[in-house]
Amino acid sequence: MLIALVMSGFVAALAAPALYHFFPRFAGRLCPLLPLALCACLLALVGQISAETPLLFSLPWIPSLGISFSLYLDGLGLLFALLVTGIGFLVFLYTPAYMGNDVRLGKLSGWLFAFMAAMLGTTLAGNLITLFVFWELTGLCSYLLIGFDHEQEESRRAALQALLVTGIGGLALLAGFILLGNISGTMELAELLGRGDAVRSHPLYLPALLLVLAGAFTKSAQFPFHFWLPAAMAAPTPVSAYLHSATMVKLGVFLLARMTPVLGGTDAWLYLVVVTGGITMLTGGVLALLRNDLKQILAWSTVSALGTLMLLLGIGSPVATTAAMVFLLVHALYKSSLFLAAGAVDHGAGTRDITRLGSLVKSMPWVAAGAGLAALSMAGLPPLAGFIAKELLYEAKLQAPLAPFLITTVGVVSNALAVAAGILAVWLPFFGRGGDPDLRPHRVEIGLWLPPLVPGLLGLGIGLFPAPVGQWLVAPAVAATRGEPALVNLALWHGFNPVLQLSLVTLGAGFALAALRGPLLRKLPEPGNRPVWGPEHLYGMLLSGLQGFSARLTLTLQSGRLRYYLMIVVGVTVVLVGFTFLTGSGELPSSLPRPDGGIHEWLTAIVILAAAVMATVTRSRLAAVAAIGTVGYGVALIYILFGAPDLAMTQFCIETLSIILFVLVLHRLPQFTLLSNRATRVRDLLVSLSIGGLMTLMVLMAVSRPLSSHISTWFLEQSLPAGHGRNVVNVILVDFRALDTLGEITVLAVAALGVYSLLKKRHKEES
Repeated sequence: MLIALVMSGFVAALAAPALYHFFPRFAGRLCPLLPLALCACLLALVGQISAETPLLFSLPWIPSLGISFSLYLDGLGLLFALLVTGIGFLVFLYTPAYMGNDVRLGKLSGWLFAFMAAMLGTTLAGNLITLFVFWELTGLCSYLLIGFDHEQEESRRAALQALLVTGIGGLALLAGFILLGNISGTMELAELLGRGDAVRSHPLYLPALLLVLAGAFTKSAQFPFHFWLPAAMAAPTPVSAYLHSATMVKLGVFLLARMTPVLGGTDAWLYLVVVTGGITMLTGGVLALLRNDLKQILAWSTVSALGTLMLLLGIGSPVATTAAMVFLLVHALYKSSLFLAAGAVDHGAGTRDITRLGSLVKSMPWVAAGAGLAALSMAGLPPLAGFIAKELLYEAKLQAPLAPFLITTVGVVSNALAVAAGILAVWLPFFGRGGDPDLRPHRVEIGLWLPPLVPGLLGLGIGLFPAPVGQWLVAPAVAATRGEPALVNLALWHGFNPVLQLSLVTLGAGFALAALRGPLLRKLPEPGNRPVWGPEHLYGMLLSGLQGFSARLTLTLQSGRLRYYLMIVVGVTVVLVGFTFLTGSGELPSSLPRPDGGIHEWLTAIVILAAAVMATVTRSRLAAVAAIGTVGYGVALIYILFGAPDLAMTQFCIETLSIILFVLVLHRLPQFTLLSNRATRVRDLLVSLSIGGLMTLMVLMAVSRPLSSHISTWFLEQSLPAGHGRNVVNVILVDFRALDTLGEITVLAVAALGVYSLLKKRHKEES
């Protein structure tokens, strides 16, 4: 079942473009059925999955390295998988209405299916390598989705930024996983989660922790990597909604929740995760208040929410973990509703600028209803689910083991900023007075107002009936995160206590911030006059520097002259191998074997040597070609003398073809011996002698040692049982030398791409 859950999305990704091409009228109705069916299958497992009874699937993948393709479904994975499929259903329902008759709709749906499958694979991964593969697939899919409108420079730049930032974190994550595997002795999560004490007491714990945190922080846009997420708003609205509300940006949160039993509970974990989450939480809230674009406001508030989730996981107490799981669910619901509503506003009014919008409730009543419920949940007002989440947030922060007063204060400020962001994103566009009189907003179809309304109503339903959600969804996720049984009792009302007082202070501060926003913005300099600083500017500097360095390095090394390429390769080889000999790492032979052989062998060697000398001193092209051919045929003759006729035949064919090509090509070239001065020829002589001397030395070392035929015997013995082939040569090439053969194929593929590019460029120039 688990493998079907994951792979069905990839199959649908391949089928979606064809479906929209051949059945455009029905494709938009069929595509949402898959995520709906997957969500229904997962809902059927609610109550059956726990930390003690997870679902497992394992398939041997790389047996020689002990790596399996494993899937693992527990309470944490079930919660995330439900978010992926449930919100995926809304996104697929919304996309056809938003895109209209766009011919790229099939392509977009295909990538969205692949994105959904990659996220499901990440959340259901049961092996560290499996998790990493799906982790990187989400990055690749997000790159293609963010850059979907690739004709626009903004989209291309945002996609590249997201790929580079998350990709660098992914490389760090891979190194961290390898360290964890070496420390614990396993890559399987089912075994790794029970070896936390051994990992935390290991000397390599801190490097592994830092590497894993680097991957998590970059994926979840934590400070100082937060800037890539708002830039990703260049993507179409369905992509933005899926990216921000489901698990793409929450994969870092998922990773830390998954790794809490292994890496959590230490001072390093506490300080690093709590401080980073707190800074991100405050930074995102402040920057959301300074934006006028609906999607930008929501994007920066998402950054703040991700910081909140990280902070809670860093605290790590039972209340904090419960708060994190509840807030994760609540945030996914209200943020998906708000993003989908922002897309409907853009579609119906033609703009997302809140300074131009107002009174949209008249033309978009159902969109306003969904967005209004979501905004109330975001502000933490009862009886919405956001109120329950906010109460748990404050309770966890008040009990924090590290600076509880400071953490609570920062939490109040960031939550007040979230209230202000909700007012900006919903109240002003839908219920505010004024607006641009030139705008003519129109009603939107059901496909644009139903998807934002559904998560808003779900947030209301969870707020009114929180107990079943806490028992069946939140408790198993908390138990999986903490590695111990958990009891979760969610309730809407806990009495008039300090937590409720903080909620009231938050609401008052949020309304005050929204009211003071206008005067504050007027006092700030214009965006074009503001100082350029921060991580995004540093990213731009590093990227520009890397591009400049690459250009200069390319001009230096890629001169276009084969002579210089050969000299670089030969020079590096001579220096490295020569250094090995000089430092004593290579053992020189104490005595050389006495030369022997028949007269025919000596004559062959003399002919080869004489032909080589002739090729270097002659001024005639034909003579040089004949001399080189003589060398090649002489080598083929040696193969025959020593019992290798197959190699001799290959050598004869190659030499014959080479001579023909040389004769056809070289007669058109200028006289290089006349163009080269004496210094150049001396340099070439020294280079030739150096590599020739080195190869001679290595040959002498090889022949001075006793030969062993164990490897040939091993190939003969293992060809059939290990390689399943009776042709030993084929088995050697395909199995035992697989990477070498793959390298040769790669070289040919790259060369073919180069030839294709040149031909295509020539065709464009001629047309």
